[in-house]
Amino acid sequence: MSRAEQKTRTRQRILEGSGRAFRKGGFAGTGVDALAKEAGVTSGAFYVHFGSKDDAFCEALKHGMDDLRGGILYFQAEHGPAWWPKFVRFYLSVKRTCDLSEGCTLQTLPTEVARSGHESRIAFESALLEVAQAVVDGPASPRMPEDIDAACAALASLAGAVTLARAVESTTFADQIATATESALLGPLWAPPNSSD
Repeated sequence: MSRAEQKTRTRQRILEGSGRAFRKGGFAGTGVDALAKEAGVTSGAFYVHFGSKDDAFCEALKHGMDDLRGGILYFQAEHGPAWWPKFVRFYLSVKRTCDLSEGCTLQTLPTEVARSGHESRIAFESALLEVAQAVVDGPASPRMPEDIDAACAALASLAGAVTLARAVESTTFADQIATATESALLGPLWAPPNSSD
C-alpha cells in the first residue's frame, strides 16, 4: 500500500470513528483524545488529518448524512416500489434499537449542529436537502413523500420518533411511539408491520 493510500485509509478511519464518538457523546462531551481513541490512532495522527475538533465534527456530520442518503438509495434499488414502507420500518426498528454510536446522524446530531458554528450548520442544511431530494426522486412507492416539504416532514417524524423512543424507559411505550409514527407515515394499511416483511 502506498503512503497516499495509507493516509487516505487513516483519514477515513478517523472520520468514521469521530462519527461514532460524536453520535454517542455529543460534541461538548467528546474531546480529541476520545476521537483518536475511537479511531485507533494517536492524537497526533488526528491532527495530521484534521485541524481541530470542529473540522472533524463538520466532516463527520457530512459523512453521516451521506450514509443516510446512501441507505435511502440502497432501499430504492433493493426494494423498488416497496422501498418507502421498508425504509420507514427499518428506521423505526433497527435505527431505534442499535447502539447510539451506530445510530443515524439525522437523529443523533441535529441538536449538536444547532449549538455549533456556521460551517456545520451550512453543511447540515445542504446534506439534509440532498437526503430529502433522494427521497422525492425515488421510485413511486406507497405513501412516499412527493415533494421536499413532505420529505422533510417525514424525515423529522422519523428522527423525532427515534429520539423519543430512545429517551423513554418503557420498551412498551417506545414500541408505541414507533408504531404510531409508522401508522402516521404509512397509513393504517401498513401498520402494524407483518412478520413476513
